[in-house]
Amino acid sequence: MFNLQKIAPSTYLLPKEGQMLVPGLIIAGEELMQTGDFDRPLEQVRNVAFLPGIVGHSIAMPDIHWGYGFPIGGVAAMDAEHGVISPGGVGYDINCGVRMAVTPQVFKELKKSHLQQLLKLIFSSVPSGVGGEYKHSRGLSQNDYRGILELGAKWSIEKGFGLMRDLEFTESHGVISGADIDAVSQSALDRGKNQLGTIGSGNHFVEIGEISHLYLPDIAEKWGIFKGQTYVLIHSGSRGFGHQICQDTLNAFVKLGYGKDLPDRQLIAAPIASDAGKKYLRAMAAAANFAFNNRQRILHALRLGFHEVFGLNPEEIKLVYDVCHNIAKFENHLVDGKLTKLCVHRKGATRAFGPGADELSPLYRKTGQPVLVPGDMGRASHLMVGQGNALTWCSSCHGAGRAMGRHKCLESCQGDPIEEMRSMDVTVMATSRRTIAEEMPKAYKDVDQVVMACQEAGLSKMVAKLKPSLVIKG
Repeated sequence: MFNLQKIAPSTYLLPKEGQMLVPGLIIAGEELMQTGDFDRPLEQVRNVAFLPGIVGHSIAMPDIHWGYGFPIGGVAAMDAEHGVISPGGVGYDINCGVRMAVTPQVFKELKKSHLQQLLKLIFSSVPSGVGGEYKHSRGLSQNDYRGILELGAKWSIEKGFGLMRDLEFTESHGVISGADIDAVSQSALDRGKNQLGTIGSGNHFVEIGEISHLYLPDIAEKWGIFKGQTYVLIHSGSRGFGHQICQDTLNAFVKLGYGKDLPDRQLIAAPIASDAGKKYLRAMAAAANFAFNNRQRILHALRLGFHEVFGLNPEEIKLVYDVCHNIAKFENHLVDGKLTKLCVHRKGATRAFGPGADELSPLYRKTGQPVLVPGDMGRASHLMVGQGNALTWCSSCHGAGRAMGRHKCLESCQGDPIEEMRSMDVTVMATSRRTIAEEMPKAYKDVDQVVMACQEAGLSKMVAKLKPSLVIKG
């Protein structure tokens, strides 16, 4: 159906045709293109190329799969003056992202009984699942929200939920500027009121395990990573707060009559320079800052758990990085040799700045930024380093990507999924067995193939491989 042209290792061009304003660019190995349903998300790549003001290419990462409007694993940059902002290019879970921390412990030296104690403690202290929230808290006040929106993750840290140095190891230092509470509905404020510090549902998780392989030991050493080390991954976003902001914006854009000439109504978008576009950007920044605080609170709960079980002080659990993978950000990139301000949509894609990027902290300015790539709860996750690839607007993959829908995965699950995971030496806790069945490893592409495609295409390089052992699923 699609006439893809290979132009470089793991890099394919989807030629411009019809009303496409730019060609498509597909990052993938040949095996990955045979995995799951590849045609539907490619159709979405083509549709995104219709958006006014798009620059360069409509881009798909190797973990691409079908999503709302944009494919998950999609990247598109819009001219900041003449382009559009598309909620479908960010997603419902605004600033869904991943946070990785490491402890000084050798994982294999930890007693299994202590690890089980830790897992149960975290499961009880960090709410998860659909609608998961803190039932007996007073919830966030209007002043709390204003603090979150103005300060980002710093707001939680100032209240004792973390360390100031965490900000240095968080994308954009844990705050997206321009957030405005007046751009957010009361419904969104109500939905998020008791959800700060919660995992959520679906593919969100907390994962604890071992650094099993090092590929770039020099960079790993600079980052404080060693083979056999204990790591923690947190995957969560802006919860009901961000979801409501996305839905409110889509409703508003429809009423305003945007998106009539697009091939897919889910791509509805407003000019960045319009009042509606500006309002969404202010609301999106609000949700992004909520999400930074959410992952900050969850990491704090994990630090307390490690302290209670193993006697570790919180400062011994060091944040490696926190990255967004559902966001639109203003960045300066070269376009036809001219430095141009772009609004880069990354939906299920990670920023992957290389060495020398001004926004990075001094450590990562030397090496390139960490790129966190969760795989599945049975096989592996990866830690990579960004290469600043100009063709993808300095972007890389964000995970393994689904190869099988939830319903199909549930139908194919035989026996007890908890016992099946235990046979892989992984202990899982979740609010329901159904959640675990929908999230079994077979539901996902092989993350090793995904990161290899990114490495071959020059987007990011593998630094370390992570082996999960304890998992909490939403």
